[in-house]
Amino acid sequence: MYDHGAKFSGPLFSAFYLRNNGERSVKVGFTCPRALGGAVIRNRIKRRVREAMRARLDRIGAGWEIVINPRLSAMTATFGRLEQELEKLVQRCAN
Repeated sequence: MYDHGAKFSGPLFSAFYLRNNGERSVKVGFTCPRALGGAVIRNRIKRRVREAMRARLDRIGAGWEIVINPRLSAMTATFGRLEQELEKLVQRCAN
């Protein structure tokens, strides 16, 4: 994934994505390093990003594998701003 895929980097997160034509579904994973804070903070960040991504999964073409690495700024950003950044990622992975 990290070696052969592409990278999207933004102010709220970085994402690695790779086309896997053998798959019929989209796989999305989330990672949060301990440097972002304690478990409560990391889980809150992941919940926010996961919810914003959930509404966009149907617009991503089949066969994509995506790993999203949120930054600490994803915690304090408005939900609308988070959605805008994820929309840019979704447009890259559309069909």
